[in-house]
Amino acid sequence: MKKKVLFVLINMNIGGTEKALLNMIHEMEKDIYEITIFMLEEYGGFLEYIPEGVRIQYFNNYKKIKDVLNHPPHLIALDYLKKGNFIKAFNIAFYHLLSKVLRERTRYFNYILNSYPDLEEEFDIAVAYDGPMDFISYFVLNRIKAKKKIQWIHFDITKIGFNTNFAAKTYKKFDKVFVVSKEAKKNLDSVVPSIKNKTEVFYNIISPKLVLSSVKAGKGFDDKYDGFRVLTVGRLSIEKGQDIGIRVLKRLIQDGFKAKWYCIGGGKLKEEYQSLVNKYGLQENFIFLGTDPNPYSYIEQCDIYVQPSRHEGYCIALAEARCLCKPIVTTNFAGAREQINNGETGLIVEVDEDEIYKAIVSLLRSRNLRNKLSKNLKKEKFETNTDLLNHF
Repeated sequence: MKKKVLFVLINMNIGGTEKALLNMIHEMEKDIYEITIFMLEEYGGFLEYIPEGVRIQYFNNYKKIKDVLNHPPHLIALDYLKKGNFIKAFNIAFYHLLSKVLRERTRYFNYILNSYPDLEEEFDIAVAYDGPMDFISYFVLNRIKAKKKIQWIHFDITKIGFNTNFAAKTYKKFDKVFVVSKEAKKNLDSVVPSIKNKTEVFYNIISPKLVLSSVKAGKGFDDKYDGFRVLTVGRLSIEKGQDIGIRVLKRLIQDGFKAKWYCIGGGKLKEEYQSLVNKYGLQENFIFLGTDPNPYSYIEQCDIYVQPSRHEGYCIALAEARCLCKPIVTTNFAGAREQINNGETGLIVEVDEDEIYKAIVSLLRSRNLRNKLSKNLKKEKFETNTDLLNHF
């Protein structure tokens, strides 16, 4: 009999966490697992990439509570007050204040969901996959029936907003807490030592078959450029470091290198980064390609892949560049040294404009170094073990 596994996340937006889930379910044995993806909202560029045979469910009433969850509670309470709903306004304000006193939002979530039934179906394994996200952790623990429950952590929690008090009280109720890199696990254990006995490293899965088959289906570059192509994949956000890349490219152009830097990804900082590009006169050299659920043709065709992130958990885009054997420059974020052997399969530098510049220049100037890194990457094998049952 197949084991029923449920993955819970916000949506299937184009991002590293969602890509990691797609890779994982592509590799899971279909004769062992019956997979269900439960999303809070029906949204995202990866929806059409969910494999056949995977069940999809949605929290149909999420729109009614989304604002209450994601907007400042005092403003929500004020809005209800203006509409004359005094009881709702009082309750929102009360549970918000209680959350402040207790320093975690369990009772607030409980109030918001008090009129919604639990999921009726029972699963063998339920996974709070989109973590850390307090609401999803609460939802999996309190609204889903499952024999085993897993919390999945995809980020270095020392670099993001993280409710330590909530985690200490909540994560201990899970059977396992998976973390996507050794360094990210070490940081979680140091911040929430009471759950150390439950944490375990579970690397993001790369599906080589999926990556290689997707190369032919992708668009790739169409600008007939004959200089060096530098590529970065990731949402346009401060933690991904594209602003550093813009300043590095300015120096490369000033120093006479014939190069273009392409960015795949969308985000709130597009206008800010475009203004920076305009400021340096790089409109013809720093190219925003927008979001693309299939970036593999671009990765395969680029000359150098650069990951200038300020922080990561386990960078899935970096793993994809490794899979396609590209010369790589990456910053030294959590998990980078677990993917790259510095000087052998890529170049690892600190989050520093000067260091990134020097590393790229060394690759631009040395075909032998580029070939060496690519050749060594071809010898690597990717972990595709998705047997969740072995972890209990």
